[in-house]
Amino acid sequence: MSTIRPLIPLLITAGILIGGNGLQGTFISLRALEEGFSTSMIGVIGTGYNIGFAIGCIYVTRIIRAVGHIRTFSALAAIASAASICMVLFIHPTSWFSMRLVQGVCFAGLFAVVESWLNARVTNSTRARTLSLYRFVDLGAVTLAQYMIPAVGIGGFELFAIISMALTLSLVPISFADRSSPEPPEHVRFDIRVLWKVSPLATVGCIVVGLTNSSFRSLGPIYADGIGMSVTSIATFMSVGIFAGVVLQYPLGHYSDKLDRRLIILIATFGAFAAGLFLAFVAGSNAFLNFVGIFLFGAFAMPLYSLCSAHANDHAAPGQHALVSAGSLFFWSLGAVIGPLFASVMLDRFGPRALFIYMVVVLAGFMVYTLSRMLVREGVPTSRRSMRFRNLLRTSTFFNKLAAPPSDRDA
Repeated sequence: MSTIRPLIPLLITAGILIGGNGLQGTFISLRALEEGFSTSMIGVIGTGYNIGFAIGCIYVTRIIRAVGHIRTFSALAAIASAASICMVLFIHPTSWFSMRLVQGVCFAGLFAVVESWLNARVTNSTRARTLSLYRFVDLGAVTLAQYMIPAVGIGGFELFAIISMALTLSLVPISFADRSSPEPPEHVRFDIRVLWKVSPLATVGCIVVGLTNSSFRSLGPIYADGIGMSVTSIATFMSVGIFAGVVLQYPLGHYSDKLDRRLIILIATFGAFAAGLFLAFVAGSNAFLNFVGIFLFGAFAMPLYSLCSAHANDHAAPGQHALVSAGSLFFWSLGAVIGPLFASVMLDRFGPRALFIYMVVVLAGFMVYTLSRMLVREGVPTSRRSMRFRNLLRTSTFFNKLAAPPSDRDA
């Protein structure tokens, strides 16, 4: 515990950021609905965040190298906090799109600072425990944050103020983390051609995860509201889908290490596809059936990013793993920009169940593509794989380094 204790301030900061980000994603969708924004406009606002996130991933290391970790964190936390307050001062779709774009840039940078700092402070002996704690913080913070919405209510300025306060207070623990900032990280290279050359399936898979999972995070509250759920039930619906993502991560990952990884990707995609069909055509407005459906959807859909990343790393040459990680995050961001936008138009035109019909169509296409890739390319034998399955968070490229085996951490 003595070796983990110095990292606790960073983990507390990460928890505040992850919780605030998860709370804001659900809350903004519900508040926008109450303000009379159309579903398609809510999708555009969600897209704004993902555009900003992609920009932040590309440029944040340059900022950290220029001014250091703590100054970067302080500036981005202040900007993100001010953006939250601006959203309640200027309630208009254009303003909200702009503020969410700014927040996307800021959150990408904030997570990068925390995770690069953790990478600089952990040792091989503490890495596994730190990684486990980080995942626990992620799951607990996002799940608990959802229940701030029914506790406080979606009207008024209170939740905007709470989010702003959380972002400001995240400065406190990180300020006490260490008297000296770590060395600035190396610039993260983004070469989108590398991932496609290494694995077309992983490239398409990361886009599919962005198209589907980000649509659930942005528009899941709109779907739940549209079928008549209460605010508390909406928070539960979102929490169940997020929590379920951990349930099959390790079983699927374990078997993907032993079998053709594409077969496990196919099974996970089919599971998400079947759950989507259940939500679209069976669950109706029954809250319990929707909880069951979204649990199954999250259990199969959420591990797909990690599975696709592991498959790409199976084919990566030495020295390419960092580029593969950066490319995976970039292509996920690309799907996350397009997904909520298209899905929101479908919801606007055809009603709540169109969200999962859209996802079913996307997942069906990915299953066909996966089968086609299995026919044209041999799988990588387990003896030739350079990495085991890793449960990855889509927060920054530095999380991939935190979870990487020793031989790949400096790549």
